[in-house]
Parts: sequence; C-alpha cells; structure tokens
Amino acid sequence: MNFPCKIAILIFDDVEVLDFCGPFEVFSITKDNQEQKAFKVMIAAENEAPVLTRNQLSINPHYTITNCPAPDILLIPGGPGTRREMGNDNLLNWIKSCSKQSKLTLSVCTGSLLLGKANLLDGLEITTHHGALDLLKEVVPNAVIRKDKRIIDNGKFIVSGGISAGIDMSLYVVAKLLGKDVAMKTAEYMEYRWLIDDLGVC
Repeated sequence: MNFPCKIAILIFDDVEVLDFCGPFEVFSITKDNQEQKAFKVMIAAENEAPVLTRNQLSINPHYTITNCPAPDILLIPGGPGTRREMGNDNLLNWIKSCSKQSKLTLSVCTGSLLLGKANLLDGLEITTHHGALDLLKEVVPNAVIRKDKRIIDNGKFIVSGGISAGIDMSLYVVAKLLGKDVAMKTAEYMEYRWLIDDLGVC
C-alpha cells in the first residue's frame, strides 16, 4: 500500500459519534517513520447536507458518495442509523463498489450490519456491538459470530466491537501497515492507554 493512503469514512444520520471520530483521530494524526502524514482521511456521506449524528452533532462531510475519490481503506461506523441504512440500496451499492477496489474494509460497532447487508461478510468470523449480535446473525446467517473478540482480522475485512473498539481497531490497522512502534507513538500522542496484548485479535 502506498502512503499517504486514502481512507474514506462513511457517515449517515444517527451515526455513533465515537465510531467515526475515534478512527478519524487515529488515522489523521498518524505519521510514518519519516514523520510524514501516513493517511489522508476523507469523510463521505450520501448527500452534501450536514449529517446529524446520534445526539444531534452536525457534521459537514468532505465528499459525497458520488465524488469521493476511490479509497485504499473503507471504514463503516455504526450507530442507530445503520438499521435505516440497511434498506438504502444506493449506499449499499457504494459500499460494495468501494470495497471491491479497496485494500482493506473496516467496520466499527453496527457498521458490520451494513457490510453484511452488502453481502461482504459471508463465511467470515465477525463481531459487532454486544447489543446487536443477534441481529448480525440474522443479517449474515452463514458467518461465525464471535462474542469474545474485540477485533477480528479476516485479511481484507477487519471488524470490531462497539464504539470505543474502533480506536483499538484503528491502532491495530496502523500497526499492521506501519509497525507496532508507529501505532504506539500514535497512542502515546493521544494519551490513549492502548492495551495491545488485550485486543483479542483472531
């Protein structure tokens, strides 16, 4: 993967704030061993209008799904809005198209429901927020649902549990791509206590 690599984070109404802001922070501040920004982070939404997150924080996306540059990494957060967006074919088709081109596709929390509805998680080991595990099983009946894992790395598809797990997953991805030292340096800058040995990665 060439650096700086492009990361597209999808947002939608009623997205969980930390689901996307945690990864946004991690990837935005990560620098490589030459002290250059390692990632270009792009926030994408279906339309140009501000997105109202869960609890009504207003966010202006950088791009729409029609003009967002093809990402190297696609990240799908969760939140109550995923239940509505599971029926949004326009969004699901964009997710499928981006994922086909991307090197990695990531989900946080109930973002895995959208990946599941896009038929991207069949046969994989997956997880989500503890309150949505049964729903995820309904959406992806032939996947292996893991309640005991905070992060699961299936190769191209990396999924994480609820909300704060997205920060750990993002640091894991930094370590996977740039090495543990770079990830630890990012966590230190954030003053985030990253317990790498406790991630429970498959």
